Amino acid sequence: MSLFAIVIRHILHEVAGVVHSPTMNTMDELKELELLVAVGTPVIHLQTREENRMAELLRRISTRTGKPLFHWSVTRGLRREGSSHAFGESREPLQALNIVAGHTEAGLYAFYDFHAWIGDPVVIRQVRELALQHAQRPHTLFLVSSDMELPDELSGVSATFQLALPGRKQLEELIHHESAIWGQRNKRRVQAKAEVIERLINVLTGLTMNQAQRLVKAAIHEDGVLSDEDIPGIVKIKYQLMDAQGVLSFEFDQVSLDDIAGLRRMKEWLQLRKVPFLATDAPPGLDAPKGLLLLGVQGGGKSMAAKAVAGGWGLPLLRLDFGAMFNKYYGETEKNLRESLHTAEAMAPCVLWIDEIEKGLSGNDEGGVSKRILGTLLTWMAERRQKVFLVATANDIESLPPELLRKGRFDEIFFVDLPGASVREKIFEIHLRKRGQDPGAFDLHQLADAADGFTGAEIEQSIVSALYASHYRNDALSITHLLSALRETQPLSVIMREKIAALRNWARERTVPAD
Repeated sequence: MSLFAIVIRHILHEVAGVVHSPTMNTMDELKELELLVAVGTPVIHLQTREENRMAELLRRISTRTGKPLFHWSVTRGLRREGSSHAFGESREPLQALNIVAGHTEAGLYAFYDFHAWIGDPVVIRQVRELALQHAQRPHTLFLVSSDMELPDELSGVSATFQLALPGRKQLEELIHHESAIWGQRNKRRVQAKAEVIERLINVLTGLTMNQAQRLVKAAIHEDGVLSDEDIPGIVKIKYQLMDAQGVLSFEFDQVSLDDIAGLRRMKEWLQLRKVPFLATDAPPGLDAPKGLLLLGVQGGGKSMAAKAVAGGWGLPLLRLDFGAMFNKYYGETEKNLRESLHTAEAMAPCVLWIDEIEKGLSGNDEGGVSKRILGTLLTWMAERRQKVFLVATANDIESLPPELLRKGRFDEIFFVDLPGASVREKIFEIHLRKRGQDPGAFDLHQLADAADGFTGAEIEQSIVSALYASHYRNDALSITHLLSALRETQPLSVIMREKIAALRNWARERTVPAD
């Protein structure tokens, strides 16, 4: 990146106060941070969890500019780079800032964990006064924190710089570096196929360099082999490192597309888009698929379909429960939604499943929280660049805002209807086999006819009920038990006949049949 491009980019970001590029390499970061110092930015918020990597950047800037570097922490006080001795009584931030104010030589000052004092008006006033005196004493204050919002008092005299996460090239170099270290120690080479390394890079994307290094070491350490078996464990650990605070859950129970009956059109649609989505670079002329909306009868298999997308594509599945987020975090819902979406982006490539999306967008709440949630979600859907495939499921179409259903929000809207006769036979076959029964011992055609109007979930529960009955009577499961269980069940299609009919009528001209 040229110096002119960096200057323009900095000016464009000044309004937001953030300078950040997720694809920036170490040299780019050094140039951008050095530029912020060179153009006279008095206060720079360094947003990072990697203090060691950030400190190395500051040391290099100190060497290149000739300005001395100082570090401050509440445990060690203010000290010059390379020295273990602090400047007098300087453990309190105000003491340290007063010492900085007395230095006449221009310097670089890094204050660590500054978020703990961002609410102290006296500390903030001293920071502002140092910034306003920059022309006489051109110090640069680096306020280091992983999560901090600068107060309004520092607007106009500050910028926020996010230390970029490592890119694909850096992660590949890291894998080769750790493999070489292991090989030297154990006198043999690490075994790894190119496609496994490519998958590992995908999984490590979104982590800090320190986090990625620990996971690579763990994968290599035991047997010196990087294989497909290592990937699921790394994905789980990565999700735990993301810390989604309970709003977002990692779905361990995935299924393949072959594990669900019916949904023929949806399966074909997904198969056509699998390779373009997983490719590092989208094929010419093709946009990477973004997501789909599944409407349908409750218990019709939408949740299984969402799980099958991730299982069929070999991707981690994250489930965002809008209802739980809305109820638990009233007043901070938008913030938690943004954090959940950020976590999903860090987990990319992945599938993000928003279950019963209408629960968070009903618009019946006080204070307009649902509208702000919708705005946050729509903005993310339009602007996201990471490979997060969105699968939203909904039961109540009347509760969905029209803005969400507008053409282009989702790549496609599928309607999951009640299963037809052939699909019902397949559902019986799948669930009988799943519970250790031989489907060939039952007249599946007769069972499918008896289950007319049943959802997949209701058919599964009828098998469960029949098994309980056969166990109670100490009999082998028979078709008699199954038919009896079906007769004793009132399916949803009967209980909610009018509502389901209205849903079908709405979907007929507005959606694509999933089967």
